[in-house]
Amino acid sequence: MGSATLSPSGPFVAGAHEELTLSYTAGDFGIDDTGMLKISWRTTSDMSKPQFNQPQAANYTTVEASNGAALEVWFDRLNIRPYGNTLLIRIGRGYLRAGDTLTVRFGDRRQGSPGYRLQTNVEANVELRTSVDAFATYEFCQLPVQPVFDLVAGRPARWKVIVPSLVLVGEPFRLAVVAEDVWGNPAPSAGEALTFAASHPIRGLPGRIEREIGSRATVIDNLIADREGDVDLAVFADGEELARANPMRVGRSAPARRYWGDLHGQSGETIGMGSAEDYFRYARDLAFIDIVGHQGNDFQITDTFWDRLNRLTAAFDAPGRFVCVPGYEWSGNTGMGGDRNIFYRHEGRPIRRSSHILVEGQASTPAIYTAEELFRALDGENAIVVAHVGGRYADITRAHDGRLERAVEVHSTWGTFEWMLHDAFAQGYRVGVVCHSDDHKGRPGATRPGASSFGAIGGLTCYFMAELTRDGLFAALRARHHYGTTGARIFLDLHGHFEEPVTVFSDDPQLGPVQEHRRRSVQMGDIVRPGPAVMRLAAEVRGTAPIDQVDVFYGSRLAATVHPYRAADLGRRVRVLWQGAEYRGRGRETIWQGRLRLEGNPIVRFAPVNFLNPERKVCVVTPETELAWSSVTTGNLAGIDLWFDAADRGTLDIETNIVSGRVDLASLADRRMVFEGGGLGRQLSVYRLPDQDWSRRIVVDHAVRFSGVADLPVYLRVTQADGHQAWSSPIYLIP
Repeated sequence: MGSATLSPSGPFVAGAHEELTLSYTAGDFGIDDTGMLKISWRTTSDMSKPQFNQPQAANYTTVEASNGAALEVWFDRLNIRPYGNTLLIRIGRGYLRAGDTLTVRFGDRRQGSPGYRLQTNVEANVELRTSVDAFATYEFCQLPVQPVFDLVAGRPARWKVIVPSLVLVGEPFRLAVVAEDVWGNPAPSAGEALTFAASHPIRGLPGRIEREIGSRATVIDNLIADREGDVDLAVFADGEELARANPMRVGRSAPARRYWGDLHGQSGETIGMGSAEDYFRYARDLAFIDIVGHQGNDFQITDTFWDRLNRLTAAFDAPGRFVCVPGYEWSGNTGMGGDRNIFYRHEGRPIRRSSHILVEGQASTPAIYTAEELFRALDGENAIVVAHVGGRYADITRAHDGRLERAVEVHSTWGTFEWMLHDAFAQGYRVGVVCHSDDHKGRPGATRPGASSFGAIGGLTCYFMAELTRDGLFAALRARHHYGTTGARIFLDLHGHFEEPVTVFSDDPQLGPVQEHRRRSVQMGDIVRPGPAVMRLAAEVRGTAPIDQVDVFYGSRLAATVHPYRAADLGRRVRVLWQGAEYRGRGRETIWQGRLRLEGNPIVRFAPVNFLNPERKVCVVTPETELAWSSVTTGNLAGIDLWFDAADRGTLDIETNIVSGRVDLASLADRRMVFEGGGLGRQLSVYRLPDQDWSRRIVVDHAVRFSGVADLPVYLRVTQADGHQAWSSPIYLIP
């Protein structure tokens, strides 16, 4: 069938613009008139879409036949997953003989194109899968040797310092430093010299270290804090602050510790990238999370891979150091119940697939087609189910079993889905909140969206666990003792206090007889029968950035909003914010094409907020008066901060393809102007902020009065100034 070669052969920097030349030489059969060649790459890859009409623009792609045959060339998703992205070349008005060639230039630079923007995440052996329809029958044969290349990280663009959220006085802990390139890939060290500064004395923290050249992470073990308190820690190079660590609290004792996990992602054996073994190593050694799960699409998991995956989770699970959980994603069509994450306490349990569509003949267990059947099949298993939103979303209004389905996923790299939690409230379910990455890029626990349709940073969940074991994890999930974030390790503490002891249930009494306790204090996830007693909701948040606001919800109703600043602190800074999604299903991302113009008050400076794709930027149209931007939201939020010459003068005109508005700054004061944009929570809002960054800590004290008529789920949503958010699991007040 022929052969294909690639020049240059790489490696290349992930996300760079290059010119790649793929040369196909026809085999003995040649390619007949109207026969085809197709070149495919992974469905989840964000490698650029080729374009054929603008020779001076990026991604310009040309194809030439050595014998002058006419060619029809186009790009589409016309191949079986996981290799969906496909360049198709049809031979017309001619044919190829043995030895004739097709030359494909991705990013043809001969007429001025900057080249072809490559996939933004690091990967070895990126395959351009080439297949031939030699006989014009639309029956394609893959070439035996495929063109491949390696992608490596670029230069450091941001730094992270990772420490535990909670340690005990005198207990050793670990600090990790990771540099990432602009696309979120860990960047190899160039031998940088780092210094550290901490607000509290920490034994073992060096004054200065030099990173090992080529290493992707620097780890300092056996650090010890000798006194209680909240520790602020930062890393510097050449006197410049590179990053601050996530908040860390040092205590004398703790009934439950805080461990960070990402239970949901998949590797290249299904639709992701890289091997499952590398996936687990990344979570442990580069993302520095405590808990990880693997959730491949069930209809791509063969019996052989399921067995191998179980061996890997058993091998990586190290109680007290790192928890690795076996499981899979039940990937039923939305109309059949939608996606569910299945986690087993032990290896060796059966996989109950939603179909055998891509594993026919390689799957021994019968398919389970509906979510109702799934819950029946899992009855009696030591398993946890989480309602998931991905390409498909879990329709929990159709099927739910509270004995198994303990949480709903409100954020992942697919976006933000608080509506899933509100769906659960409407049905009377009592569930906790988790956030995962649903990583497809080989970066569980530290996933960024790149340039693909994924529109958000991958989420993390903080679990309150007595010990770092699978038993501790399952106990936390069953008790809903956890909270989720959009990937930032925000410190969130939430309790309810009563003047007299109230009834607290060890599990949901809807599910059958459960043990009762009498306590004055409850925590997130607890189910409480308070009677007429008033609950004093007490919360503390320590952010990884200044905190914009904390919202208190009674079910789906916003009950109160608390800011860490006063109206008198507001200055010449105004935020223009947009958020929301198209709808619940696949293709939910909203592209915001916007422009703003200020009259009567010049713009002194501006800063983008939560612009996660480096290719989407804020541009100056007219200095001091007019900006334009392209941005994407998938239920999450993004925006622009503007600093004006005066706080209360001028008119701001905002025009986007979704919704537009006009704001008189003189009348804005401390109000929030909101313009609704339809879709799923789409809106544009404008409000003032303090000129300089403000507090990263806020305390909430809120009285909750319960009518006793129906369930009252009480939870918090935290929003930081940088766009990161967190959601507590609710405290359920029940009749």
